Parts: sequence; structure tokens; C-alpha cells
Amino acid sequence: MRHPDIAEGRQRDPATVLNWYDFICPFCYVGQQRNAVLLQRGLQVVELPFQAHPEIPAGGIPAGPWIGPMYVMLEREAREAGLPLHWPQRLPNSRLALATAEYARRYQPGFFPQLHKSLFEAHFVLGEDLEDPAVMDRHAMKVGIDLAALHAAYLDGSAVRDVADAESIGREYGVPGTPAWLIGQQLIVGLRPVAEFERLAESALRQAR
Repeated sequence: MRHPDIAEGRQRDPATVLNWYDFICPFCYVGQQRNAVLLQRGLQVVELPFQAHPEIPAGGIPAGPWIGPMYVMLEREAREAGLPLHWPQRLPNSRLALATAEYARRYQPGFFPQLHKSLFEAHFVLGEDLEDPAVMDRHAMKVGIDLAALHAAYLDGSAVRDVADAESIGREYGVPGTPAWLIGQQLIVGLRPVAEFERLAESALRQAR
């Protein structure tokens, strides 16, 4: 069953932004700063999981060389946002990490913001394996998540189903990948300049008045 804060709530409240992310997406990592801009302007942001590369097998794959203009741009954006960035050597299958975060967002929401940030840092700062259950437990426990309840959600499949639900809603809105934002009635795909997010935020606030 869909949760009101994802679907029905979004339709009622133009001041609520939906943001689809994946922990292995460097544009999403930098996109945390874009969410900060939206929050500072007075919007609410609902961060939803969307697995950017479901084709990555269990055990992950080697990351390609992080060289070229796009990566230079991302490094600059990360520096300007105050986000340390250490390119990982491997790309994991991110389903477990997304399920962990979505469980927190839905059922222990007070712990979600810090866990969300912590799992991004695990991949892009610490070089940890997001497929490792011990890594998930350590980060979840650090922020206060009830591990017994989290493990129960893994075992009964509900944690993964919740990710699929968020992805399904994204596809209904036309989300092709990450990062993506639904701001007002406009779908924004990819990392846009800060000034554009400021403009979009002001437009959404005008709709909400």
C-alpha cells in the first residue's frame, strides 16, 4: 500500500518535492546540496529510493576510471557543497542500502536524515561496501535504528517491496533514472545549477500560496 507522504500527499501539497536517489549515483551525492537549497526556501523534500543500475550483480563490479570533464565537474560541485568525494573502486548492487534507508524513512523517520547522509558517506567517502549487511547494521545502529525491526523487514521482504513501490511511483511520473525531482508539476532529471533550483523553489512556493 502506498503511503500518503509519497503519493496522495504529493498531489495535495505543491510545497512538497519528491526526490528519487541512489546511493551509488554521484549526481545524487552532490544533489544533497540541491535538497538543502529547497529546504532553505521552505519546501519539504521526500527522498525516495530508485535503483539506478539494477543490472549490477551481487558482489558489484569494478568502477571504471573516474576521469573526464563530467567527473571534474562533479568534483568541483562536491567541493563547493562541502562534500568530500573519494571515488570508489567498486560499484555495488545498491538494493540493500536503499531498502535500509527506505525502512527508516517510513517506519523510524526521525533517524532517516542522518542514516541517508551516512550511507552516502559510506560509499563516496569511506569506500565501504553497501552490499555488506554488517555495514548496514553499523550505520543503522549508529543513528539509533531498531536493528531487530530492520532485520524483520529484510526477512519478510517488506523493505525491498517498499523500494519497488517508490520506484513504481517514480516511473508513473516519468522518472528514467537518478537523480530526479518532482517540483511543482515539473520533473527535473539530472543535476541542474543551484540557481535553477532556487527558481524552481520560488515557483513551487507561489503555487502553494
